[in-house]
Amino acid sequence: MMMYRKMPCLQVDGDRSDPAMHEVVEEIPIALFVNGRHAMTAMMSPVNLEDFVTGYLFTEQIIKGVEEIESIKIEKNRVSVITKNLFKVLGPKKTILSGCGGSTSYIDPAKLPKIKSGFVISTGKIQEAIKTVLDSDLHRTTGGIHVVALVGQEKTISVAEDIGRHNALDRVIGFGLRNGIDFSQTLVISSGRISSEMVRKCLTANIPIIVSRSATTTLSIEIAEKTGLTVIAFARGSKMNIYTHAQRIKGMAPVTPISYDQKVKKH
Repeated sequence: MMMYRKMPCLQVDGDRSDPAMHEVVEEIPIALFVNGRHAMTAMMSPVNLEDFVTGYLFTEQIIKGVEEIESIKIEKNRVSVITKNLFKVLGPKKTILSGCGGSTSYIDPAKLPKIKSGFVISTGKIQEAIKTVLDSDLHRTTGGIHVVALVGQEKTISVAEDIGRHNALDRVIGFGLRNGIDFSQTLVISSGRISSEMVRKCLTANIPIIVSRSATTTLSIEIAEKTGLTVIAFARGSKMNIYTHAQRIKGMAPVTPISYDQKVKKH
């Protein structure tokens, strides 16, 4: 399927309006069934579903690795997965919306994995990767897509585009799993905001650095500080804000964490 369709609209410029056709990103529901049981429904872009499903099952800790998947069958608006453990117990069903997730859960940093990685990279290589991977023809055409990339020290490993940045992150993680990538020697680059859910997915995969040209959130920073993840936001041109574990960036000193009490007094 295509990532977008041309849809009719009125294009307005000042006092003038003209009928036109414009490219609009596709958004469709994909129902995921695991061992015959409905696991969730995602609103997403309808391409490369094998990578998404693999990454989603892994980051939601339904599987521990790609070797646990027996088969993936894709039909219209439905993906059926059979695992080697047919009695695998799933969590409660939920619907994931395209933007920020359709369900909310409390994230306890004490129960999240800690990053185990000696990966170090320069700001120059990060800037070069951002310039390359976030240069999306599809985004320029539609204005409505997120881009996420999995990047190594010397090359870009995978780039995914989706209406939801969480979906795109699952896609590149799924690609990495299916191709035997060592996540501890990679970073993630995102066009969208770094949320706590994005951080959680990186921790599950042991990806040590997440970078965005957009913003981050306070909860993301607080979780990342406690779990060893490097969070970089507003990475545009030669500028970037490194919020946590800056020692993974060549030549940078560690960021001093600000406690909750300090933040309250400061405001």
